[in-house]
Amino acid sequence: MVSWLGYGNSATVSIVLEDEETRTKVPVLIEDDGKEYQHLFYDGDNVSGKVTIKLKQEGKKLEHQGIKIEFLGQIEIYYDRGNHYEFVKLDKDLARPGDLTESCSFPFEFLKVVKQYESYTGRNVRLRYFLRVTISRRLVDIIHEKELMVHQLSSYPETNSSLKMEVGIEDCLHIEFEYNRSKYHLNDVIVGKIYFILVRIKIKHMELSIIKRETTGSGPNTYNENEQINRYEIMDGAPVRGESIPIRLFLSAYDLTPTMKDVNKKFSVRYYLNLVLVDEEDRRYFKQQEITLWRKSPLSLKPENRGVVALESIQQNQVS
Repeated sequence: MVSWLGYGNSATVSIVLEDEETRTKVPVLIEDDGKEYQHLFYDGDNVSGKVTIKLKQEGKKLEHQGIKIEFLGQIEIYYDRGNHYEFVKLDKDLARPGDLTESCSFPFEFLKVVKQYESYTGRNVRLRYFLRVTISRRLVDIIHEKELMVHQLSSYPETNSSLKMEVGIEDCLHIEFEYNRSKYHLNDVIVGKIYFILVRIKIKHMELSIIKRETTGSGPNTYNENEQINRYEIMDGAPVRGESIPIRLFLSAYDLTPTMKDVNKKFSVRYYLNLVLVDEEDRRYFKQQEITLWRKSPLSLKPENRGVVALESIQQNQVS
């Protein structure tokens, strides 16, 4: 009776990727400030390997209604945990219904898998890719999942003009500031300069920060979550008319993702440069300007050296 209910012999499942030893791994923050390393894939990469099923009691049969593996791309909105939005779903049958009487392994292969979006974990949303093995049973399925990391690579933008803006209070303050570009790759350097045209208020200090704005939902159900990535003080003390202050901000020092706009009509991630001036009465004056971030594509990205190139890129990030 116990076996008929699905509680007879059980098993543990493991997934080993074909190139697991050589494929690049990237650190990923998980709950409780933990960290795990996930294997890195790009759009079009094959996903292949081996599924191993180890019976807990060798020789005792494990009845099942089929064994399958799936490659899934899924978006989870944290305030809507009951619904998962799948944008990729591929599956392969590993075994037909029957009995397992000994531990066994099954190869699998998903060729040239389209991975349209980059993996992302935010305050209110998560976009994840993973493999899922399911041993179907009459009552309780045995399920095992393996998380994968996906990066989306881009080429240099065709147009990348400089940014010029003004901050002003009539007859009191007039500031012009300029950034060298409007689009930056994740290891880039923001270079700019601030010009003081008119200063009739006592400014105490000035700072520049990067703001990440995560937007989920749509219409009246839109929710924005702002996160200050950094705060960089660029001036301490009162400036004088005609003075200019240079800006140099290294993006590789921060945990950033590419800009994501209307991902599967579920969420967006945008970045802003936020310039803040504080006067001696602690009044704050600020100006925000959106910038576009993208992940730089290596010059050579042949399938056989993808992992090597990506690893070199990560090492360069650590050095800079």
